[in-house]
Amino acid sequence: MPLKREMDVLITQMHSAGIPYAEAVRQFKKRYIMEVLARHKGNQCKAATELGMHRNTLSRTLAELEMDSVQIRKGMRRPVMSERPVVSERQAVGMRPGMQIAVRSR
Repeated sequence: MPLKREMDVLITQMHSAGIPYAEAVRQFKKRYIMEVLARHKGNQCKAATELGMHRNTLSRTLAELEMDSVQIRKGMRRPVMSERPVVSERQAVGMRPGMQIAVRSR
């Protein structure tokens, strides 16, 4: 489905559900900013540049939207080795080349 049609459907659904304009805009901003931050692995400077704003403006916007920038950045990091799931050699056999696994000895 073309993007414009998807947006039209979404807007119609939100309006029918009684979602106020301000809340719809707020949710769009949160989701859009989160997508850009994810693309840049939580790097606010790079995300702000892509969004066309200064890093301080992005930080202020995150605060206004009640988005915790520390938690966002932590959520974008790989877990430490001790918190990664253990993968057996048998499970790793079916993995694609270049995929990294964490294997701990017991």
